[in-house]
Amino acid sequence: MYAIVKVGGKQYRVEKGDSLLVDRMPEDEGAKVTLEPLLLAPGGKDEPVFRSGDLGKVSVEATVTGHVRGPKIHVLKFKPKRGYKRRQGHRSELTRLEIGDIQGPGAKAAPAKEKKTAQAKPKPAAQAKPKPAAQEKPKPAEPAKEQGDKLGDVAKTKATATKPAAKPEPAEPVKDQGDKLEDAAKTKTKATPTKKPAAEKPATKAEEESDGS
Repeated sequence: MYAIVKVGGKQYRVEKGDSLLVDRMPEDEGAKVTLEPLLLAPGGKDEPVFRSGDLGKVSVEATVTGHVRGPKIHVLKFKPKRGYKRRQGHRSELTRLEIGDIQGPGAKAAPAKEKKTAQAKPKPAAQAKPKPAAQEKPKPAEPAKEQGDKLGDVAKTKATATKPAAKPEPAEPVKDQGDKLEDAAKTKTKATPTKKPAAEKPATKAEEESDGS
């Protein structure tokens, strides 16, 4: 949907949300103004509205967002062979508009219907039933004899844990070690008996006769 409006003797094509620069208007910044429509094109299958009777039902609203000045224009005047030269500058005073609602003849301001929000009652949260704590069955008391055995084992483990570690024996000097080695060698020589040579057997008679022959 768009509309053609007339502002300050000029025509502009506008749509909702457009920003428009027109000649300076007397309204202050932030004021709302209604523009004069010349044509309304609703779009779709609807026919455009341009007759004077129907245009009276069309409204185009706009908001003054600020007052500005246009770009500078240089004006030069020159007349040859007469030494006539004139130079002049000009900046237009403009007003910036922001187009708001565009309503046609068939549009009716629908009253704002108050939506009755059904106040849904919050459902009470399902309270989880606490489960009964599992009661531990008391263990049967141990007989006095077993308790005494356990106490004795605990006392033994403590006694073994508290015993100091055995100190390492100091190394023997080299001289003592040499003496021990000599003693060991002497004992070995005494222990091994010397083998005696076997005694010669006397010669028998048969051997003597064989030697005589």
